[in-house]
Amino acid sequence: MIRPVKIANAAGFWGDQPDAAARLVAAQPDLDFLTLDYLAEVSLSIMAIIRAKDPSAGYARDFVDVLRSLGPFYQAGGKTKIVTNAGGLDPAACARACQEVLKAAKLDHLKIFTVSGDDVLSVVGRGLSPIGSIPDVGRKARPTAGSAPAEAKPFANLDPGAPLSSIAPRLVTANAYLGAAPIADALRAGADFVITGRVADPSLTVGPCLAHFGWKPTDYDRLAGATVAGHLIECGTQVTGGFSTDWLDIPGNDDIGFPIVEVSADGSCVVAKPAGTGGAVTVPIVKEQLLYEIGDPANYLSPDVTVSFLTLKAESAGENRVRVSGATGRAPTDSYKVSATYRDGYKAHGLITIFGHDAVRKARQAGEGLLRRLHSRGCVFRETLIECLGTGASVRGIVSRMSDTHLVETVLRVSVAADTKESVERFTKEIAPLITCGPQGVTGYATGRPKVLPIFGYWPGLISKSLVKPIVQSLPANHTNERE
Repeated sequence: MIRPVKIANAAGFWGDQPDAAARLVAAQPDLDFLTLDYLAEVSLSIMAIIRAKDPSAGYARDFVDVLRSLGPFYQAGGKTKIVTNAGGLDPAACARACQEVLKAAKLDHLKIFTVSGDDVLSVVGRGLSPIGSIPDVGRKARPTAGSAPAEAKPFANLDPGAPLSSIAPRLVTANAYLGAAPIADALRAGADFVITGRVADPSLTVGPCLAHFGWKPTDYDRLAGATVAGHLIECGTQVTGGFSTDWLDIPGNDDIGFPIVEVSADGSCVVAKPAGTGGAVTVPIVKEQLLYEIGDPANYLSPDVTVSFLTLKAESAGENRVRVSGATGRAPTDSYKVSATYRDGYKAHGLITIFGHDAVRKARQAGEGLLRRLHSRGCVFRETLIECLGTGASVRGIVSRMSDTHLVETVLRVSVAADTKESVERFTKEIAPLITCGPQGVTGYATGRPKVLPIFGYWPGLISKSLVKPIVQSLPANHTNERE
């Protein structure tokens, strides 16, 4: 029998704890694989904004620092392989930056592979593939694949069903959620680090399982089990106590340990965490994470397999160890989910502090007066919002227990959004005048003159797998090895 494979996760999102990877390998040096998940839907939008300013910066630069922190581990002979989607919009640029880190640490012998081909902007822009509404088989908040019905509008948004033509001229990115197969190909080819673009979150775990166990693409129950394991650890410490209903009562909740799954050849797994770390791995906590972002539990869609959670069994396997088994799978759909972003106007947020008698009334009237003045000057906003922070008055449906006359301080926050930049720019210049033309008690800027920020909208859709060609490539570039 092939031994279980140990896979940990050290990042559940872009911005997670920067020292988690180094702490994990120090506490658990026998890990086979370490995954780091940087990409939520909003992440690609942020990367699009960064790349617009610097064409070479369309990836999660945090990962380069993480790799640098792991230098001593690999210099001491550490063998843990890394799989991450830190490549974002530009896996090759991320890989080159990582290559420089390895070179400086005299670790040139370690091999970096990239997985790309998820960029389908040119395909979507040419209108070559139907993208439509996800079928009625259930959905999760971040579905990773689905089948477009024949009657679907071309490139329709998965939520309102609007046709892509309504935003096509403003498209910036379009990335398909690739699956585990190209990750497994890279690992079989000798990769120590696999840097991908947009892949399905659980596939970061399924890929190492494919490579380790040699499963076939039709081993659906095993793939389903590995997908469940990946789903459990993809959000980092959520499965070890973070975000839990009973978080207040969890021991060591100030320093929760990151998760490990020990996946067996049949696809079952044991969820654990390093000894001596905070948090807890219990059946209730694991079940909560199983249900995270799940629509129809009988049809969890991924590019690798369609999973039923209805047959799962979670049981204690010792202190801070929970065994999850019984996953069943079926063939995946013939579509990839596409995460597209598009330019959707401009926005700005202005803040100013007001104190004294009737602070909230003063703040609200000042904000309303500001917007009326801008409107009279010809400014047009599609959205505006006035908030009085720190009073309860900024939360819709919540009324402060104290009357406005007793509230002596508040932060006025005025937000605007517009299709054009000019109106938003004028808004940013009209906050400061409240210092002299506003109510008594204005203390001045809270953040200085606001910045005009671009808005990138999110557009989810589907694309036929036949139009997407994953590419596996090794570095350095002068020893390139590509596979489609």
